[in-house]
Amino acid sequence: MSVFKEFKEFAMKGNVVDLAVGVMIGAAFGKIVDSAVKDIVMPWPALLGGNDFSNLFTVLKPGKDGTSVFKSLKEATEAGAVTLNWGVFLTAVVNFLIITFFLFLIVKAVNKMKKPEPEADAPPSDEVVLLTEIRDLLKK
Repeated sequence: MSVFKEFKEFAMKGNVVDLAVGVMIGAAFGKIVDSAVKDIVMPWPALLGGNDFSNLFTVLKPGKDGTSVFKSLKEATEAGAVTLNWGVFLTAVVNFLIITFFLFLIVKAVNKMKKPEPEADAPPSDEVVLLTEIRDLLKK
């Protein structure tokens, strides 16, 4: 069997095609979520004083000129100071929580729109099967 024929069989399997479709839909959905978070969700916290904590840092080692007081992280980095950038981490955590909550709301809405699947009838118990057989035998 040639390598190309094996590859064709592999690539045309249902789960590979399903995976490819899922990745494409996921990429498109990611753009929607990014836009929703950036353009709809994030402006609201900005009204309350901002949500960007990236300029919160602690100087661990002063800059080249001995200065340890800086107005911004960029200024500290340019001066050669060693900083603990805990504000950047905090911003990433806040963004993660907002995105996760937004995705939760979307999944919850999608699940609500799905039709509930009808419950399958449970198989009859052994007693019911036995009684049915007895009834059928008595009818004969």
